[in-house]
Amino acid sequence: MARLSEKIGYGFGDLSSSMFWKIFTYYLPFFYSNVFGLSLADAGWLLLITKLWDAVSDPLMGILADRTKTRWGKYRPYLLWVALPFAVAGVLTFTTPAFGYTGKLVWAYCTYILMMTVYTAINVPYGAMLGVMSADQRERNVFSSYRMFFAYGGSFIAVAMFEPLCRLFGNDAATASQGGLNMPSDPAAWQTAMIVIAAICFGFFLLSFMLTSERVNVDSRDAGIEQESSVGRDIRALLRNAPWWILLGVSICVLLFNSIRGGAAAYYFADYIDGDSFMGSIFGHSLLISCAIFLSVGEIANMLGVVLAVPLARRIGKKNAYIAAILTAGIFTAAFYPLSGEGAASYWLMLLLQAVISVGAGVTLPLVWSMFADVADYSELRNGNSSVGLIFSSSSMAQKFGGAFGGSFVLWLLAAYGYIVPGQEPAAAAAEIVQSGSAIEGLRSLMSWIPALACLLGALVMSLYPLSDRRMAEIQAELKLKRGEDVR
Repeated sequence: MARLSEKIGYGFGDLSSSMFWKIFTYYLPFFYSNVFGLSLADAGWLLLITKLWDAVSDPLMGILADRTKTRWGKYRPYLLWVALPFAVAGVLTFTTPAFGYTGKLVWAYCTYILMMTVYTAINVPYGAMLGVMSADQRERNVFSSYRMFFAYGGSFIAVAMFEPLCRLFGNDAATASQGGLNMPSDPAAWQTAMIVIAAICFGFFLLSFMLTSERVNVDSRDAGIEQESSVGRDIRALLRNAPWWILLGVSICVLLFNSIRGGAAAYYFADYIDGDSFMGSIFGHSLLISCAIFLSVGEIANMLGVVLAVPLARRIGKKNAYIAAILTAGIFTAAFYPLSGEGAASYWLMLLLQAVISVGAGVTLPLVWSMFADVADYSELRNGNSSVGLIFSSSSMAQKFGGAFGGSFVLWLLAAYGYIVPGQEPAAAAAEIVQSGSAIEGLRSLMSWIPALACLLGALVMSLYPLSDRRMAEIQAELKLKRGEDVR
């Protein structure tokens, strides 16, 4: 039975990862277009192309981690080795060099590719640890819930701190946009804010390393098989693993949902929400309404969803709980479309919808991580080798694919709808930018029915998942017998 400190320590790892990930999801598209100075089209291609590298790096990292042998275990040492590069790469990503447009574009590609590579190097082994910290399915659910609770806690810390930090370190009165997003246009403010976030992440990764341990030996390869052929065998087994394909599809759908809504939120608040009309009618202080408040409400509700995930899964099963949660998130997301951007009633309803949506989304992630551990057990029983790192790398790959296409889609759709970027169009030279009706329609769609469709697709794909709780109990009983025979 794992100690409470170990469960908390495991959660610290995703607290760090999620702080970076949520800032990338919510603010990086806005930073690239409205602060760094890239066009919407170039920023969209940047987010997509850099993530395509992860289609190669994630499985490679999984294969490498599966073959790592140290006195600390196979996966856990990467928390120690990569913590500092992770922090440094994050700061470089939010650094704006004094280059021309082409030089800045090259810098953005290099630093973001570096960031995603380092993210892979620490996050894939961290995720794979779930498969070796416990062999018990229910305890894995608990570990996964701790992980996601702390992940959303980290996300809350990041989104609650980031806007205030940017304003604190800003050295001019200029803002990147008007309305409900009050962010400085000074690039140094964004970089300094990221230094603070990176230092926090570094510390929590070290704590995660110190508080956790690996217990399950999943290295069942035959000593006489060459490593090259073993890699090929692992990949072939993965490609024949039908439950893995289903979870991969589900993960992409959910990350599309999250990244589209998250990436559009900053633009939505900057150009659709009338902060003065809402806060002026109540407090007379427009600063109190911000994208950060909206996102922070979502992160708190996500944490509540994580708490509900385990009891809900025990009552109706992981698969049914997942489908119910994702459909709930999709239905209430679609309800965003008719909301007005003005007045107190509209904004309070917006916060209520955000809370319900985020509770549903919060239920899904600990369940899907636990399911990936189940898929590794299924692979071990069927193929004689679980390939935990390779299987968990696919979830990271799905996360980045979903984030890449979602973030790029936001930028491309805004460009297609005629969104005006401050400083990049003649009309943007005015003190206050007024977006066209077409651009506003694009913002409303990106916050409502478009991500809702991703939820519906995710529910349909999950309905095909074959590893029920009863089937997993049978698999784990057979694995216990098999591992006992291997020990003797």
